[in-house]
Amino acid sequence: MPQLLRTQWIPVGLIVLAVVVDMVTPHDVTSAPLLMAAPVAAAPLFGVRGIIGVGLTAMVVHAFLARLDGTFGWRAGVANQITLAAVTALAVLIHRTLRRQDARARRAQHVAAVAQRAVLPRPPSRLGDLHIEARYVPAESEALIGGDLYVVQSTPYGIRVMVGDVRGKGLGAVSAVSADLGAFRYAADESEDLPQLVTRLERALLREGGRRGGQQQEEGFTTALIAEFSTDLETVRLVNRGHPPPVLMDAHGRATLLEASEEAPPLGMSDLGAWSSPVDSFPFPVGSTLLCYTDGITESRDATGRFYDPVARLPLVLVRRGRSGARLAPGQILDMLIQDVRRHVGGRPQDDQAMLALHRAPAAYETAPLDGTDPVVSPG
Repeated sequence: MPQLLRTQWIPVGLIVLAVVVDMVTPHDVTSAPLLMAAPVAAAPLFGVRGIIGVGLTAMVVHAFLARLDGTFGWRAGVANQITLAAVTALAVLIHRTLRRQDARARRAQHVAAVAQRAVLPRPPSRLGDLHIEARYVPAESEALIGGDLYVVQSTPYGIRVMVGDVRGKGLGAVSAVSADLGAFRYAADESEDLPQLVTRLERALLREGGRRGGQQQEEGFTTALIAEFSTDLETVRLVNRGHPPPVLMDAHGRATLLEASEEAPPLGMSDLGAWSSPVDSFPFPVGSTLLCYTDGITESRDATGRFYDPVARLPLVLVRRGRSGARLAPGQILDMLIQDVRRHVGGRPQDDQAMLALHRAPAAYETAPLDGTDPVVSPG
């Protein structure tokens, strides 16, 4: 809002500048071009009445200056007045064109937002004592849909999670995301263990690639992190298929990278060879938060080309804010992560970022808002 208020002074500044120029220059030098620029500058800033007001003000100022200089004739006076009126009318047309384009852009963004919610619905905020938050930050503010994905599902075998990144961009990537999510939802309910789930995912993705054919069949793949929580939430089991490893933050804010014991390629590449899907188990104590994300986080570079390191950065952010992992809700941790990545890259993200925070809450826990107000105690 302050930025908008400052830019609205531009037309007024042009008129004032025109007056100053006219006062300090000889009588045969006209400041009419500066006055003509005022209504054009007002086109994206004001409504129709405001633009006409600026144009009329410019015409009055021009007539006064021309009379003062004694140069208000047909060539230097009336012709400039006609030109100012024409420029004002043109500014009104520009304003209406910009409004129509803005309305179309807003409708497109609304459609994209609805499509994103349909393709990538927000996961449940809570499953038992597991509190869940998700964030999706597109690299381009106009492109709300990308190739990153997340899904959380309660199954007969425990809570299962997938965070992934499909190859490619645009509508092809959105189609692949939809296929991945559908395959996971079916396989997660039907598979007794994670290796069986991964095998079913592989088969589904290969079938989907075969149906689409072309480059998608030959080069389509999905990096994926698949997690499974034990029914008592004491343990989290992970299968990593070419995806950035997650970070486990304990109740004291310490961060640990949960790396895979054995590297495995992304999903959808089994026709190039056979690989196992090793399952790694890690303790998941009360108060811990599992952070899962796509490579839009870990491949963010600063001005020197240094990659973002969440294990090193997140504890420092918590210390600066005087917080601990146990006192922050999962959504607050994700918001802190997004803000810190922005600081690291110095602006907008360089790639789409999808992230999940899964927090094991005790029977009662505190969440401290980032604005420093009193913490809120929530039931477990």
